Amino acid sequence: MGNYLNPGNSGFAGIRNGIYVDKTGMISLVNQTINTPRCLTCISRPRRFGKSFAAQMLCAYYDKTCDSSELFADLIIGDDIQYRDYLNQYDVIYLDMAGVIGEASSLDIVPYIQRNVIRELAEQYPELKVVEGFAATLANAVKVVGNKFIMIIDEWDAPIREAKDHPDLQRKYLVFLRSLFKNSGMTEKIFAAAYMTGILPIKKDGSQSAISDFKEFTMIKSREFGKYVGFTENEVRKLCHDYGRDFEKMKEWYDGYAFRDIESVYNPNSVMEAVRNDDFDSYWTQTSAAESLMEYINLDFDGLGRTVAELVGGVEAKVDTNGFANDLVTFRDRDDVLTLLIHLGYLTYDETSQKVRIPNEEIRLEFTRSIRQVKRDDTIRRVWESEQLIIDTVHGNEEAVARQIEKIHEEESPLYYNNEQALRSVIKRAYFSYGDEYIMFEELPAGAGYADIVYLPKKDSVLPVLVIELKWNQSAEGAIKQIRDRRYPDAVSGYGGDILLVGISYDREAPAGERRHRCRIERY
Repeated sequence: MGNYLNPGNSGFAGIRNGIYVDKTGMISLVNQTINTPRCLTCISRPRRFGKSFAAQMLCAYYDKTCDSSELFADLIIGDDIQYRDYLNQYDVIYLDMAGVIGEASSLDIVPYIQRNVIRELAEQYPELKVVEGFAATLANAVKVVGNKFIMIIDEWDAPIREAKDHPDLQRKYLVFLRSLFKNSGMTEKIFAAAYMTGILPIKKDGSQSAISDFKEFTMIKSREFGKYVGFTENEVRKLCHDYGRDFEKMKEWYDGYAFRDIESVYNPNSVMEAVRNDDFDSYWTQTSAAESLMEYINLDFDGLGRTVAELVGGVEAKVDTNGFANDLVTFRDRDDVLTLLIHLGYLTYDETSQKVRIPNEEIRLEFTRSIRQVKRDDTIRRVWESEQLIIDTVHGNEEAVARQIEKIHEEESPLYYNNEQALRSVIKRAYFSYGDEYIMFEELPAGAGYADIVYLPKKDSVLPVLVIELKWNQSAEGAIKQIRDRRYPDAVSGYGGDILLVGISYDREAPAGERRHRCRIERY
């Protein structure tokens, strides 16, 4: 058992000893690529989304120096028809690039990798002929060991992220990867399959991927790997059932990522922490990813501050993801920043609508905390105005509320409304700083209908519930009447505190110059 050659199965054995969610079905997808033109797989996903767990699982499954049959026999992969064909049949080269950076004396880690992999190969196979060229030596090793290699690279992009200000070191690393995976004749001789995982997609060289032969699966296009990005809803339901946790709270806090054919994907690390601790909190704060959010939303691109405010308020935003360079420094515009935030897990992307949104309460808290540290004047103004709007609403200042919503409509929205959904979008923009005190619900089942927007105070807040009804081409008084007639406050009757009914209307049929937002606030 080595550090880089055939690392064994102890890592996966340790994972199985804890609370475990079976993701071994992913092995079947990798098995289908072995010794095919599709044998190079790269999966990118955020920190704490199980990348290293998956890499250790694959090491345990393929490594021929250990017997992992007992680890896998009772899992999903054990029922696969090809399960035995590949189990412990290969020499595995395993590179944990974050660990390599820590071990190497500098970020110039390519000579370190080559030296140590060749050393372990020579120790395990003394008859190996070491020649000039790393790929050529690996090709010789295939003849000696009697099989091609499975190569697993965890945190493949760590050198790209750590050397973001050293393009020469990035270039050397990418050249090294190209020498292994972009030389079709040599790649086919050496590797039965390769699996890379990281936070970022493969760095672009111009407009194309620097290692174009890899099949990529990302937070934008996860394709068949979507259900292995995080936990599915059924998996989380089972965890909550087995450990007596509140599923609805789990969904509110950690759900919200969605991929084609997979509507609900949960942050796996946060779910596990909530299960272990029996406490719903922002475990994202404990990751290094949380430290970078303020840096990115503070970048000076037109429309970025406004878009962030909309996202925090619960509004979706259109984004073009195609131009992103897949690094942490090459930003051309607002869309590049938003695309990075998708890959970092701060935003979730809808492939059909090409829109992003904040996925859940955990990430919304991170945005709320970070946005107060942003130094841009327009962002500071938006935060202050939104906080003042909440104060005015709580104190029943109807004219001030109507004026601020009017202002948001004129500044950040189309000049006209098409329906009440458009009005709702403006309301969410206006109240975007609610996250400190409230949790927002849209279309909340209540009484004899659905309340448009409800802001429910968090457990340590002294503010009242806000039940907001929106009316387009009708009166604010009519909105209040509907709240009462349909008993919308019934949905929050167990709260125990004060409840404010807020009716907001906009009459597009009024004469020009008289089309104004109206507000009516009553205590329930």
